[in-house]
Amino acid sequence: MNLISLEKAAKAYAHRTLLDGVSLGVSAGDRIGVVGRNGAGKSTLLGLLAGRVQPDTGRVAMTTGLRLGYLPQSDQLAGTVGEIVFGNAGSPVPTPWEADPRARAIITELLPGISLDAAAPRLSGGERRRVALASLLVAEPDVLLLDEPTNHLDIEAIDWLGRHLRDRGSAVIVVSHDRWLLDTVCERTWEVDRGQVHSAEGGYSAYVLAQAERERGEEAAERRRRNLARKELAWLQRGAKARTTKAKFRVEAATALIASEPPPRDSVELTRLATARLGKTVVELEDVSVSVGAGGRMRSLLDHVTWRLGPGDRVGIVGVNGSGKTSLLNVLAGSVPAVSGLHADGTIVRGKTVRLAYLSQELAELDPDLRVREAVEQIRLRIQVGDRELSAGQLLERLGFTAERQWTKVGDLSGGERRRVQMLRLLMDEPNVVLLDEPTNDLDIETLTEFEDLLDDWPGTLVVVSHDRYFLERVTEHVVALLGDGKLSFLGGGVEEYLARVRAVRDLATGRGPRGQAPARPETPSTSAGQERAARKELQRLERQLERLSAREAELTEQLAANATDYEKLTALGAELRSAQAEKSDAEERWLTLAAELEP
Repeated sequence: MNLISLEKAAKAYAHRTLLDGVSLGVSAGDRIGVVGRNGAGKSTLLGLLAGRVQPDTGRVAMTTGLRLGYLPQSDQLAGTVGEIVFGNAGSPVPTPWEADPRARAIITELLPGISLDAAAPRLSGGERRRVALASLLVAEPDVLLLDEPTNHLDIEAIDWLGRHLRDRGSAVIVVSHDRWLLDTVCERTWEVDRGQVHSAEGGYSAYVLAQAERERGEEAAERRRRNLARKELAWLQRGAKARTTKAKFRVEAATALIASEPPPRDSVELTRLATARLGKTVVELEDVSVSVGAGGRMRSLLDHVTWRLGPGDRVGIVGVNGSGKTSLLNVLAGSVPAVSGLHADGTIVRGKTVRLAYLSQELAELDPDLRVREAVEQIRLRIQVGDRELSAGQLLERLGFTAERQWTKVGDLSGGERRRVQMLRLLMDEPNVVLLDEPTNDLDIETLTEFEDLLDDWPGTLVVVSHDRYFLERVTEHVVALLGDGKLSFLGGGVEEYLARVRAVRDLATGRGPRGQAPARPETPSTSAGQERAARKELQRLERQLERLSAREAELTEQLAANATDYEKLTALGAELRSAQAEKSDAEERWLTLAAELEP
């Protein structure tokens, strides 16, 4: 039974049709990822499912009493953090989060350092995004609709969110360009393309395979169509006199065949560009210290770091927020004097043949009053691509900018389009060392895959700071971590090792062992025999309670599967299952605490 259904829904803005007669449904427990080019209609599809956007034609149907949580890309929040997060949980008074282990985990992971009493309008954009996401997860709706939930989240938070969404019982529909998240969470993928929604079983990896099969089938059908068109056109063109005597149905068939010529897909083509020769010395740091701030409020980011970046190295940089990832890129780029409040000491050597390009997070470096073509021609009018020489306009066309679009002002472009212009400006300068700071921001998956393909064949030195785990693991060969201790840690295990280290540090700071158990407490005077007997009796009672709750959890799970078509029954069973799971979690924590106290 579908919780939400679209029936022949269509939606257009101005003269552009985003969705054209789309029919689909969302059932209980579905975990669906939505992918597609920027502007293809992904957010519009989510808005239709949420009831926030009305279709021009067709209809949207929802099950009566459906509890729906919707995270749009822009958040307008009012009130305190506590009111926003717990006010949506069904209680008029904010629920004490300490009493709910699930809410406690959400607050700990998504809102570190954010007070529940803080006024939401005064928070940064990233913090407001986290608050809006936390409020939806705490409320436990039947269907979660998430539009780019990883925006402003770091690798640690994305790792937690992926595992959390995967293990929830509710339906989840997520629009995201984070392919690791899609692979971790989703069991089905929707691709929005040219007004239609194509469905594939599995996460991102399975979708790529299905897409390849679909495109291969489309190519075969297109070859057959073109062969037939050529025959029809040849038949129609056998002289003017002959055309007047053609059978009417043959002429109509040929006309329809010609009219069915599909429009060229708005694809991105990042071509291999020339690269200047790179010598043996790239960038070498010797006993370098970096700090930020002014006066007596200086904060150390790097402390006497020595590092050699060699020719052809491909390095990913990860680190906790505020550890100095962007500052390290500024040091490598030699832009420390231009960054307010940043100071560096030590020896920094750059090779004489280094031709460095730095893609920063800021889009402000592009003059909003310039036309797109003018912004690119500032770097170079023409460039050698393989054995051909192409103009800036030709390259822009390959990147999806039509001749008309090239004369649009930079300030009128979307974030993804401006990012694309930045990338082209960077590559046209023929660099042999490239520094990328969060390069995946605002880019759709198709652009990302083309960019990755270009970097695969690019022979220079590459340093990447990114929260996109898939991109990081795809384009780099080893990972360096900034863990907040002022040092560079080289991680043979990559991002997975980094996440394990961060979790270990957090467990230690919060007084938990590596598996979440409370550690042995500091030595205290031994308890009396009576107190020990009472504690052991309580342990036995908790063990019986845990057995009972585990059995009840399994029973409810079976009932959910057996009543998959009865929505009212599903709602009641889901609420009972969540209650049993919360009670079981509390009992487990109490058991672990008592067991630690009784250890010799």
